[in-house]
Amino acid sequence: MKTLRATLAIVRKDLLLEWRGRSRFVSVLLFGVVTLLLFSFAVGPDSQALRAGASGFLVLALLLSSTLGLSESFRLEQEDRALEGLMLLPVGPIAIFYGKAIGSTLLLLILAPVLIPIAIILYSVELSGASIVQLLTVWLLASAGLSAPGTLYAAMTSRLRSQDVVLPVLLFPLVVPVLLGSVKALALALVGDPMSQMRSWLLLLAGFDVIYWSLCGILFPFAIEESA
Repeated sequence: MKTLRATLAIVRKDLLLEWRGRSRFVSVLLFGVVTLLLFSFAVGPDSQALRAGASGFLVLALLLSSTLGLSESFRLEQEDRALEGLMLLPVGPIAIFYGKAIGSTLLLLILAPVLIPIAIILYSVELSGASIVQLLTVWLLASAGLSAPGTLYAAMTSRLRSQDVVLPVLLFPLVVPVLLGSVKALALALVGDPMSQMRSWLLLLAGFDVIYWSLCGILFPFAIEESA
């Protein structure tokens, strides 16, 4: 219970910081929107090609936005040695990890009501009520799958001047299974699932989420000791 309360307190702290200084969230949101627009311009007016690539474009927008948000999250903790002060409190590293990871997941979830409608309009996608539920479920699982390893690597690289370069290099290879599963599941949600494959891809994503959140939680105390 003590760890749970500490985790929720860290989530609340991060959300309050986002609310008081909304520049990071606005930057991440605009970055995602610009990414979707660039993909639309690159493909051109071919509506069939846009629909075929919509799932990949959405996942790439989520991935790039998550990288920007994660790097800024721990950069704020390094200001005025805030991370060291947090570790001096009776708060375990596990609570810090899960608090930061849950906060990052919530930040990515908040992007969905903006990025998904823009993608639907830009890529000429038609959705039913069931497809929207599937789409949001995949977005949740993908956000969680990116946030856990992203939080670990953001902590490891938070003191590096080249964090913006090193973080994607470390993170992208690790989350390839989440990216592939998310692209396939989103494609089924957007263009149809005639062979009922959605459940298998959702289970795959959920399985990798469990692995990432468990393993990264175990490794985080070692990462935060090096970065503090």
